[in-house]
Order: sequence, then structure tokens, then C-alpha cells
Amino acid sequence: MTGEKTRVVVVRGHQATPWELRSWELLPDRFDVRYLLTGSNAYALGNVTLDPVHVRTARDFLPRGRLGDLASHVVGDRYLRLRERLRGADIVHAEELAYWFAAEAARRKGACGYRLALTVWETLPLRESFRNPGARRRRRLVLEHADLFLPTTERAAAALRLEGVPEERIFVSPPGIDLERFQARAPGPTDEHVLLSVGRLVWEKGHQDVIRALAALREGLVEAPAVRVRLKIVGGGPERRRLEAYARELGLGETVEFASAAHEEMPALYAGASCLVLPSLPAAACALGPTGIPRCFWEEQFGMVLAEAMAAGLPIVASSSGAIPEVTGGAADIVAPGDWLELARTLASGVLSGPSGARVEYDEALLARYSREAAAGRLARAYDRLTAGT
Repeated sequence: MTGEKTRVVVVRGHQATPWELRSWELLPDRFDVRYLLTGSNAYALGNVTLDPVHVRTARDFLPRGRLGDLASHVVGDRYLRLRERLRGADIVHAEELAYWFAAEAARRKGACGYRLALTVWETLPLRESFRNPGARRRRRLVLEHADLFLPTTERAAAALRLEGVPEERIFVSPPGIDLERFQARAPGPTDEHVLLSVGRLVWEKGHQDVIRALAALREGLVEAPAVRVRLKIVGGGPERRRLEAYARELGLGETVEFASAAHEEMPALYAGASCLVLPSLPAAACALGPTGIPRCFWEEQFGMVLAEAMAAGLPIVASSSGAIPEVTGGAADIVAPGDWLELARTLASGVLSGPSGARVEYDEALLARYSREAAAGRLARAYDRLTAGT
């Protein structure tokens, strides 16, 4: 221990995010929480009040943008002088079985003497057969040295059991959001429905299926009320140009809007919408490259936008990919991944058949489970368990 407080260092590589870190802000005063901040962090951290610990990585010395990302992927990434940054920590809290920064934390655990906690979002038990050689090595290291695994869902916990993690080292710990921030009052009925599709602009997030569903409604392939509908796609990523071109090809160029938004702007977007659509698809985009070595497989692991939309009282239409049914607790309209016609039918018979901006009441216990306060309480219990050595 360092003094009277338990010192916790959160390790997220270049993926420190404000929506995750804010739960740590609510930990009791007996915890001193800081996070490693690299020069290449992918997210603006806004008004996060936790103290950063600045650290350099190999990626920081490469060009910014996709060229540098590719070079980093080829040569690998690592922290520089990490041991100095972690010295004195009682608990280091990393993420996922095979991420480079989790392996870095596992590798230095013995020399620094901390306990290692690991958040796990991954819902697929890939073992070694479905990982590349580097990921296999990192997985072995993390499985050996992590003291407590914190899966965000029961589905992720089941995957950990098949990865070989014993039950006594698993503690289910969903993330939390500021419920009050997302409870903005809707502006009331307007003359159009706004469908909101939020997520990185990549194939597996399924934005293209929302566009297809909207085209099916427009062309009369699915019987629907005669209402005005607009689709707002919020996010950034490599598929933007293709998605924009696709919308134009389907005659929806004036109906589909693309936007970027800071996390602080999301409550207003939910307030102005009639529905959140999350049509995620299972992905094996990197399954078999020239070497025949599998690299990446994915299904929706949680979907923070689901918790945010529920806090806003926004109706949800989503696919059954991964953990979505579990996270929404039966409160969303669920369709099969990739079934854009069924997505269109569900929208037509659901939100589009009522007034725009209508809200639904979600179960209070479900919402409370995803509050920052509840998430901070789970973290505190996990850390107490670690410092007690159980």
C-alpha cells in the first residue's frame, strides 16, 4: 500500500475514454486513481477530473494517421519507461486478454508488486486457435498474471470460463454512465421522425442495413405509415465515403445525414431522435489473410449507446448480435443481424406508427445497473477483494 490510500492506475493504451473513466471519479476517497495517457490517445478526454500519468509509447514516434497506424501494427507497440510510471501502484487495471498494453502490465507485475485487474468486453472465447501468434503470446501472459477478471456482461463471463479462467477470478462488472446527463427532455412531436444510428463507420456496426431499411420503406417494399423519416448517422471511420455513396445510389442523399459529435453532445442527439438503431453484425473481416492465420473476430460486446439511449427514454431497435439482448434486458425490439427487411418492418410497425419523439419507460432496476454510482461501487468491491488477497 502507498500511505492510507489504495493507488490504482488505469491502463488503456491509446484508448482512454471519458465515458469509461468517469466511473472511477466516483470511487471513495480511500482510492487514489490515475490513468496512463499516451501522446497518441484516440479520444478527447474533456473534463475528466482524474489525474493523468503521462507516458510515451513507440506509436508516439510514428506519423499520425493511417500510415502510422499501419506501421505500428506491423512493428508492434510498447510503453517506454513503464516501470517508472507503475512503481508504487497497488492495483493496475488493464483491459482484454490480448491487447498489447494488457500484456505490458502483466509483464511488469512481478517487478512492481501490484495486483492486476482486467476489464473484459470480449464475448467470443477465441482461445488460441482463432488468434494470431502475437495475440496468443499476449493472452498466455495475461491469463497467467491477472488476479481478477471483470467481464462487462454475463456473456463475456461465459467466454472467460471457456478461455480457462476459474470462477473465483471472475467478477461481472458492467460499465456505468451519468444517467442524469442523458435524461434531457424531448422537444415534443415534430413533422418528422429522426432515426439515430451511432457508432464507428465500419461494416460491422451495420449502418448500411439502416440505409437499406430506409430505402425499403421509401420504395414501398415494406408497408409503412406515410410519415417523414430522416436518418442521422453519427460517428467517424473508414466507411464514411462508401456509406455516403450508397445512400445517394438508393436515392437517400437528402434523407441520410452524417455527423460527428463529442460525447458531451450526445444527450441532445438522443433528445431530438425518435429511435436508436443499433444493427450490429458479427464480423470475421480479417479471418483468413494470405498467411491463413486468423486475426480478428467480433460481435457487439456491450454497446454503451444502448445504456445512454435507455437513460434518455429513447426506443431502441437493435440486432441480436453478441451482448445486445442481455444489455437491453428485453426492452428493445430485436431483429436478426443483417435482416434489413425485418428491420424496416419493425420500424414501420413500431416507432414510425406513433408520434415522433415519443418516449418509453425503462425498468428502473435496469437503468440503475448502468449508473456511474453502481459501476463505481462494483469497482470498489473488486479492488477491496484484490487488496484483501482473495
